[in-house]
Amino acid sequence: MIKKILLILLIVFIVIQFIKPQKNIHAGPEPNDISALYAMPADVDSILTVACKDCHSNNTRYPWYNNMQPVAWFLANHVKDGMHSFNLNEFATYPIWRQYDKISEVKKQIDKGDMPLSSYTWIHKDAILTDAQKNTIESWSEGIKKQMEAKYPQDSLKRPERK
Repeated sequence: MIKKILLILLIVFIVIQFIKPQKNIHAGPEPNDISALYAMPADVDSILTVACKDCHSNNTRYPWYNNMQPVAWFLANHVKDGMHSFNLNEFATYPIWRQYDKISEVKKQIDKGDMPLSSYTWIHKDAILTDAQKNTIESWSEGIKKQMEAKYPQDSLKRPERK
């Protein structure tokens, strides 16, 4: 009985290897990238590339184990959720209030230690942010907030009330 169950599990495992999710890889320039609206210093871009862009951009660097199911499904869902929450490559498409909200959230998420996720840093040790890196990202995001506050009316930076 146990041999039959193990055989069935092995067959299922082999079959699911052929069901692969779509990968998040887009070639070419990203016209709606946050850097199209706001300056992104090289050090900020470097930190974001290592710690954020795998889940919060249109270009994910996939590890070797992404070729195995069900790991690929987990990663695809994780990336989809991250992109839905905040996508650096689609930032310019957001309404002004959402841009302001998301850039404000960057500091909050880093301060609370919620980003990068521990499930990500467990494998990607280089994504664990040092205090200096946290300060760099926080200063950059605060600078963007100040630019937005100077450029847009205050009421446009708040989420519209739902009726």
